[in-house]
Amino acid sequence: QVQLVESGGGLVQPGGSLRLSCVASGSIFSINVMAWYRQAPGKERELVAFITSGGSTNYADSVKGRFTISRDNAKNTVYLQMNSLTPEDTAVYYCAAARYGLVFGSWGQGTQVTVSS
Repeated sequence: QVQLVESGGGLVQPGGSLRLSCVASGSIFSINVMAWYRQAPGKERELVAFITSGGSTNYADSVKGRFTISRDNAKNTVYLQMNSLTPEDTAVYYCAAARYGLVFGSWGQGTQVTVSS
């Protein structure tokens, strides 16, 4: 089992930045891909970005050029640096881990990000 704990959410003004962190514990050796998802009120959960154990990354079109996902294997932590935030980025952000492909079987509890003036 893998446990994931997110932190770093909060209230930020449009154009601002936030960095989310997700610390993994438990059977971390089994993790292949780490990802960030988000879910806005009334909308489906969407994949924001993922990073493989080899460091390859992929982003949703809506965040390309503004968000950066990275991982620190020594700290068992994955980050999501979010810049140039807009109100459309307001959502609960979830960290997820996959053992095989993009089948995410482990999830964090979520952290709220609110972009508002």
